[in-house]
Amino acid sequence: MASTACFVIVSKNDIPIYEAEVGSAPKKEDLAYQHQFILHAALDVVQDLAWTTNAMFLRSVDRFNDLVVSVYVTAGHTRFMLLHDSRSDDGIKSFFQEVHDLYIKIFLNPLYLPGSRITSSHFDTKLLRSLQRRPTPADFMLSVTTARM
Repeated sequence: MASTACFVIVSKNDIPIYEAEVGSAPKKEDLAYQHQFILHAALDVVQDLAWTTNAMFLRSVDRFNDLVVSVYVTAGHTRFMLLHDSRSDDGIKSFFQEVHDLYIKIFLNPLYLPGSRITSSHFDTKLLRSLQRRPTPADFMLSVTTARM
């Protein structure tokens, strides 16, 4: 089975500020839209769960066929959402923690406007490396294609 993932950072105002299609599955435009739709549909579930728990890592909050939506919510209510087909919760959690560190570094940059798109190639590279190190069963990282809206 082809491995796939879609990673999105959504601001507290429900605006996507970063998006990356990841995986070895063939890149199709309609598949990318489907991944976006699944992730955005899960936002309602995430919003409800975020107010009922103190945990930052919400594990799998939604499923679609064989794909799972895992979410990490920062203290500022920014959501890191990953649509994936792997089952390694520990690997996903450590990935989210690394991305959180990267996000804090971007956020602390005096030239970054909070809530604006993240367009840093350095962020893309670090995200790619972080995904490649994840010990997932599917080893779901071959390439990263970022889509900026």
